[in-house]
Amino acid sequence: VQLQASGGGLVQAGGALRLSCAASGRSVSAYSMGWFRQALGKEREFVAGISYRDRTTRYADSVKGRFTISRDNAAHTVSLQMNSLKPEDTALYYCAASGYYNELYEIRKYDYWGQGTQVTVSS
Repeated sequence: VQLQASGGGLVQAGGALRLSCAASGRSVSAYSMGWFRQALGKEREFVAGISYRDRTTRYADSVKGRFTISRDNAAHTVSLQMNSLKPEDTALYYCAASGYYNELYEIRKYDYWGQGTQVTVSS
């Protein structure tokens, strides 16, 4: 499956952005989907995930209550609505696909990755 992330940009602290991930090559309904991010000089970290089995979601503690992941299997897309953005949310955001329905936070479970989309939050 090929993944294409979009929607990044520059936003002021407190603002919002919506990231989208378009899948092609195979139905996204067969995969759990996740968003990860990598800030400059840091390791890639889990942000949010949604299971293919029952749409169970999981979030990193740092984004709970601010970010929402959703999926539209018919449109082969996964979205990440990001509200109340903070400067520490600045990073390159990646979408990824996993054949596992659980451990959505586990980066090693993800086999397919899109290119990143940059999110920059100014203070």
